[in-house]
Amino acid sequence: MGCDRRELTLVGAGLAGSLLAILLSQRGWKVTVYERRGDPRIKGYESGRSINLALAERGRHALRAAGMEQAVMAKAVMMRGRMVHGLDGSQQLQRYGRDDSEVIWSVHRADLNIALLEAAERAGATIHFHRRLHTVDFDAGTARLIDDRDDQGHDIRFATLVGCDGAGSALRAEMVRKAGFGERTEFLGHSYKELTIPPSADGGFRIEPHALHIWPRGRYMCIALPNDERTFTVTLFLPNHATPGTDDPSFASVSSGAQVRALFDRDFPDALPLIPELERDWEQHPPGLLGTLYLDRWHLGDKAVLLGDAAHAMVPFHGQGMNCAFEDSVALADALDRHPGLEQAFAAFEAQRRPNAAAIQAMALENYIEMRDRVDDPDFLLQRELEQALQQRHPQRFVPHYSMVTFMRIPYALALQRSEVQRQILVQATHGRDTLDDIDWEALARTVHARLPVLEDAR
Repeated sequence: MGCDRRELTLVGAGLAGSLLAILLSQRGWKVTVYERRGDPRIKGYESGRSINLALAERGRHALRAAGMEQAVMAKAVMMRGRMVHGLDGSQQLQRYGRDDSEVIWSVHRADLNIALLEAAERAGATIHFHRRLHTVDFDAGTARLIDDRDDQGHDIRFATLVGCDGAGSALRAEMVRKAGFGERTEFLGHSYKELTIPPSADGGFRIEPHALHIWPRGRYMCIALPNDERTFTVTLFLPNHATPGTDDPSFASVSSGAQVRALFDRDFPDALPLIPELERDWEQHPPGLLGTLYLDRWHLGDKAVLLGDAAHAMVPFHGQGMNCAFEDSVALADALDRHPGLEQAFAAFEAQRRPNAAAIQAMALENYIEMRDRVDDPDFLLQRELEQALQQRHPQRFVPHYSMVTFMRIPYALALQRSEVQRQILVQATHGRDTLDDIDWEALARTVHARLPVLEDAR
């Protein structure tokens, strides 16, 4: 049936905003987008806050819906699994899935954003850059935007605002000011810095390109994701402050170029020769904060709605921030198709997506502990071995956590629920064991059948 008013104003022309602009314009909506930054096609993209993006099936599905999958995948780099780097220089590939049909893809944020912006304009959306949202009068349907180049104000009228303006959302701040929303952010106590591995002298990759590289060191870690131009984006995650009773590094203790070189020499020696501009990158890029945003609701009647990081920012450790935001965009466009009024559509969208956002936020926090502290742990590796064996024996019932989140589109909340049951089964079955020898497979099968119903779409 679809909503009766066919005009929407989007705040934010990042990934989610650009994708939503495509989806809505294709459906006949008049879409206007305001973005605080300059046009990345002219000015160059803001650096220092990219954390390369891991594109998974949920994100690919959204790109397919927008007719953008082929263009994006042409520049994506396949990652088969985690390449775990030990302190002794050893490397071990832990596959994400069973074969090359179950992989994730590294995509460059700036390239993706530009591709989506251009597609949004082709679909009919109007995008205004250098327009930062300053204040909103929801009752009057007016907003003031500021051009930060000259501090000039621009007043607009709107029917409805959609907040796609990220974790620091200006629209969310105005909605909170108007109606509360129970806003709270839980910071991780860890931050990150980005570094770069350049191409090798012959223009190729310096390390294995088809993997997400991890240097796990207990309470901190380093990761590297490949780029299409044969570079790697390296991200170092450290506590903000020293951990009592340890000599663990922190952003408080590692501030200079010399200190970060000493850290890499001690804890990441095989990565050190790969990063020739280590000191310069370190001193130029400020640390990025990591936190989880919670809101009691996402919409203000028919006047405004939030999605993506503006509604539910999460830590990046499951590679699902973009994928989840893209799912939001598709869900909102579909809700607007299904419901006759904006408020009904927003309420339905929120009811569908809030429990799933909460689930992936929880799983992203859990995955940080796994990546930095467990991927090289013998108990974890034995559980992983058993997980793969049970998947082979019961492919439609025992589906690994990572597969449900990354290679399927089942609701995140269902993936979390099943993952918790499966984790209990794995822990109990491997308790006190060093190998899978003498596992009672028949008893285990009975447990799996009793506790895990068949999962549709599993193969």
